[in-house]
Amino acid sequence: MAIITVTGLKHLYSAGTPFEHVGIEDVSLSIDSGEFVCLLGHTGSGKSTFVQHLNALLQPTSGTVMIDGTDINRDKRSRRDVRRRVGLVFQYPEYQLFEETVEADIAFGPKNMKLPADEVKTRVREAALFAGVEESLFQKSPLDLSGGQKRRIAIAGVISMRPEVLILDEPTAGLDPSGGSAILENIRSYHERTGATIILVSHNMDDAARYAERLIVFNHGHVAMDGKPEQIFSRAEELTSIGLDIPKSTAIAAALRERGICLPASIFTHEQLLTALREVRAC
Repeated sequence: MAIITVTGLKHLYSAGTPFEHVGIEDVSLSIDSGEFVCLLGHTGSGKSTFVQHLNALLQPTSGTVMIDGTDINRDKRSRRDVRRRVGLVFQYPEYQLFEETVEADIAFGPKNMKLPADEVKTRVREAALFAGVEESLFQKSPLDLSGGQKRRIAIAGVISMRPEVLILDEPTAGLDPSGGSAILENIRSYHERTGATIILVSHNMDDAARYAERLIVFNHGHVAMDGKPEQIFSRAEELTSIGLDIPKSTAIAAALRERGICLPASIFTHEQLLTALREVRAC
């Protein structure tokens, strides 16, 4: 069942000025409750503009965004309420850390929800566990920690509000591969244990292939493709034409097929490639 329904969404930046330009246009789609979706696209394709409409940070120039059948831009109260249901983790969210301690930063959202102190503490511990933040860091200043630790704290701060929809805009940007993978594994665990809807914004095809059930590709403010990973990655030429790559495993499998090795066309993760190679045969 759809939790998000977007119809005819358009956003103009600097509308009515000489600097007016289209951020997104004619975007219509729905996202089911509990889906793990990845939004792909080159820089400026519209994917970040799109997700900022899902919790009313940006207002549509035209079109509607519905959460559970309710227009989130109906009035001020609707816009305020949706931010408790749809959590957005910005790219480089560690720049938003401002409390004196890690614990206080994670607790900021639940406290603003006027929850009892015991409930706030429970949510802080729960969110820290999901995001991989050790309790030994709770009394430290978040500004004194590593980039990866800061990223986890910022994610925990959003998770502590228990959003029904969790949006992460390039959550691994600027991190080393090990740190980025660890954060994505935490997000996958959160998805599996809570059933929350996850929307991951990324340009990394390998991450998209490994974690997402559905891929939505943006290009020049429009939805260019929408489908399961195997459907999208089978359209390699189209992806390349709009400035995107295919997963490394997909490229390796294609190169091996050209050399006479019989491999399935639906390979897009390292695990699938390794499994296929164990059963390999000549064509």
